Amino acid sequence: MNMSKSEIAKETSLKPSRRSLPCLAQSYAYSKSLSQSTSLFQSIESESQDPTSVTSISADKAEQVNTEEERKDSVLKCSFTDLSDFCLDLGKDKDYTDESEHANYDRSRLIKDFVPKNNSEPKPRLPKNDMNYIASSGLLFKDGKKRIDYILVYRKSNIQYDKRNTFEKNLRAEGLMLEKEPAVANPDIMFIKIHIPWDTLCKYAERLNIRMPFRKKSYYTDRRSKSMGRVQKYFRRIKKWMSQNPMVLDKSAFPDLEESDCYTGPFSRARIHHFIINNKDTFFSNATRSRIVYHMLQHTKYENGISKVGICKLINNGSYIAAFPPHEGAYKSNQPIKTHGPQNNRHLLYERWARWGMWYKHQPLDLIRLYFGEKIGLYFAWLGWYTGMLIPAAIVGLCVFFYGILTMNASQVSQEICKATEVFMCPLCDKNCSLQRLNESCIYAKVTYLFDNGGTVFFAIFMAIWATVFLEFWKRRRSTLTYTWDLIEWEEEEETLRPQFEAKYYKMERVNPISGKPEPHQPSSDKVTRLLVSISGIFFMISLVITAVFAVVVYRLVVMEQFASFKWNFIKQHWQFATSAAAVCINFVIIMALNVAYEKIAYLLTNLEYPRTESEWENSFALKMFLFQFVNLNSSIFYIAFFLGRFVGHPGKYNKLFNRWRLEECHPSGCLIDLCLQMGVIMFLKQIWNNFMELGYPLIQNWWSRHKIKRGIQDASIPQWENDWNLQPMNIHGLMDEYLEMVLQFGFTTIFVAAFPLAPLLALLNNIIEIRLDAYKFVTQWRRPLPARATDIGIWYGILEGIGILAVITNAFVIAITSDYIPRFVYEYKYGPCATHFEYSESCLTGYVNNSLSFFDLSELGIGKSGYCRYRDYRGPPWSSKPYEFTLQYWHILAARLAFIIVFEHLVFGIKSFIAYLIPDVPKNLYDRIRREKYLVQEMMYEAELEHLQQQRRKSGHPVHHEWP
Repeated sequence: MNMSKSEIAKETSLKPSRRSLPCLAQSYAYSKSLSQSTSLFQSIESESQDPTSVTSISADKAEQVNTEEERKDSVLKCSFTDLSDFCLDLGKDKDYTDESEHANYDRSRLIKDFVPKNNSEPKPRLPKNDMNYIASSGLLFKDGKKRIDYILVYRKSNIQYDKRNTFEKNLRAEGLMLEKEPAVANPDIMFIKIHIPWDTLCKYAERLNIRMPFRKKSYYTDRRSKSMGRVQKYFRRIKKWMSQNPMVLDKSAFPDLEESDCYTGPFSRARIHHFIINNKDTFFSNATRSRIVYHMLQHTKYENGISKVGICKLINNGSYIAAFPPHEGAYKSNQPIKTHGPQNNRHLLYERWARWGMWYKHQPLDLIRLYFGEKIGLYFAWLGWYTGMLIPAAIVGLCVFFYGILTMNASQVSQEICKATEVFMCPLCDKNCSLQRLNESCIYAKVTYLFDNGGTVFFAIFMAIWATVFLEFWKRRRSTLTYTWDLIEWEEEEETLRPQFEAKYYKMERVNPISGKPEPHQPSSDKVTRLLVSISGIFFMISLVITAVFAVVVYRLVVMEQFASFKWNFIKQHWQFATSAAAVCINFVIIMALNVAYEKIAYLLTNLEYPRTESEWENSFALKMFLFQFVNLNSSIFYIAFFLGRFVGHPGKYNKLFNRWRLEECHPSGCLIDLCLQMGVIMFLKQIWNNFMELGYPLIQNWWSRHKIKRGIQDASIPQWENDWNLQPMNIHGLMDEYLEMVLQFGFTTIFVAAFPLAPLLALLNNIIEIRLDAYKFVTQWRRPLPARATDIGIWYGILEGIGILAVITNAFVIAITSDYIPRFVYEYKYGPCATHFEYSESCLTGYVNNSLSFFDLSELGIGKSGYCRYRDYRGPPWSSKPYEFTLQYWHILAARLAFIIVFEHLVFGIKSFIAYLIPDVPKNLYDRIRREKYLVQEMMYEAELEHLQQQRRKSGHPVHHEWP
């Protein structure tokens, strides 16, 4: 530990990797050692003492500070206005040494990730710092120097100017710079542009423990990984001869925009010499600057009082009407991006991500995270991962469907139904229904076979395992992203209390065990009482859904006889299909109407609970919305799957609702066709409606805003902040609606997939559109949201796990109860021709249809007809000793169904648990790398501090030691 870096400098240097470039792009020069760059850090420290200083350190100034040292170290000089020049000069740098290793380390085991440059193809250039363009776009103050980090909007006619004046005065006292400017199109609108200077940035970055880069990463591996590296080289050579994957984005389109591959540590002004700060304007990213400004806006008082603080309260009381970070400019350009490069990151996102022509390309997650923040980046990463995982599920589901098509004509059951010309089915209603030949159900039998065939059980097991694999591998993907985005050690700061919570409980205080300060406290009795009221409201709304489903059931019972006597022959012949289709459409309208009411009810119930923080409010609101909409969407499907046709009785003794309406029976070919119709129509119509509301509605609103001001949204006379003001704000619930839509779709895809194997395919097609639709919406139609940080998808992961468990249970019941798989299985091995002997020339299901239909004496109906009709059940015939009683075969089938449910659930849950055990949440190599880097960060911090102390000793004339004094 007493070895200085001067003794290590002679080690073999490491060439920079592709991912290390952005780290270097933050500085004009990367010194060979910390001791050679200390003078530059000191110059920054000395300049930062001036509280009014907002100028950046230029490359020329850095050269004047330490010209001799930079000449010795062959410093790489780059201009931030032209990153392509930086990339070209990078290959000339030969003095990249790894300064984090001691001399006794085996440096041959350090991976040298070097990506050769292809100088034949010039990289696209980022826009130059044209101050006229930036000023006209609304990115700078009027002086053309200070960048705009946040925008506040208010109306001049608003009378609460005292609160605004106090708030703005306190913001200036905190160190922010403000500039007012009226709107161009509306004289009543006033904009306040906010700029955060360097000193204030440093102070709050230290206070918020924001991690910043200070050294390029070095990678460490073992001998096995070294040998694997040779194998990877051979694969790379082979891959060069193969055609490039068209789905992969061209990396040359994103010049040095990924987050730096550097060691990071909490920023500290006392240790500013540890960090690479050669340009103060670009050291903190736009997202970081916006987060810091928003933190200050949330913690600044506007009146005297404990709870009189925060921009959110000012927006709620009407003092301000909006607060948002500005976009980086227009998203379109008159010049082609291939020849002139992107104007800004927003333009680059539009061209390489949000355009519909990029629907088949991978998403630039690093750029999304850089522009919108980690929270939105994780959403798109999860959505992309979910969409990619749907590909194998859709392929298997399509194979099961095509298997049904190919074997449909060879199905013994379909053949027997189509040939049963002399078999008459009992009337399915009392008044207008007549006897129906069984062969008239031939088409329905064939369609049912498409979804109820030998592959149904396999597909249900596959989807249950797929759901587990999806969630487990997402955890690995999330861990990789959190490492890449430097979120491993990030912990969200202690959240501020909600204004409503403070206003309600400001008289009851308790010391916060984390901050040690008194704060409002909600008594346990009050919390439990409010929670019980909220739960009662939830059950009431769920009962309202059940009532709506019951109303649709009554509708089906009332109108089925009307359709049976319809004058139009097509409706008269297919009255059951017409009844189901009309009921599905009515049910969809009820679902969408109730969804509007549910959002308001969930909002009221959540506010009634008075959650302490915003995250608690979001989790509570999200859970209520999921419960409401899940029950709303799936209640009718559960009815059709498990209750339709189960309690109808038998001819001559039908069960009737209110002793008036006869309960609905399944079609002679089974109830599965009704379930498929219900799922297909709701899923298809809901996706169309959601896509319209997500894109069509904002488009119409933005068009109306442009129409009112009679100017184009990209009009050069309107500055960027006013263009952003004319866009629609992000949903007040944030990403809740986006996650909710996808989670409900995940439920459709997994819960009843045994009855509808095409659900993954429909979900895949929808998600391909959804990704670009959301991208287009975020980039072009919405104001730029606050770039918030997050390490996971929050409460939604637990909901997804719950859906996966429910999917196993429901699919087991669908196969056992709704489909005819178990009755066919019992007949095949107990009552069919193969039960006693087996012949290849004869199907084991021969005679199944006749066996599954019971007899009834028509003379007992009193309709003036004699003979026998058939109905779907296992009851004794009229001539038996116990007519119309359940036969022994019925009990055998019931026992087989219960046994199948138990075996299926235990088997699938066992497989799911085993797979979850086999797949670790964090990859082994990533786990080792994280531990390795923690160790190296400690070593480098020690070495850097030692170098700094030695230099201070040299200046003061004291002797220099290679250890701590």
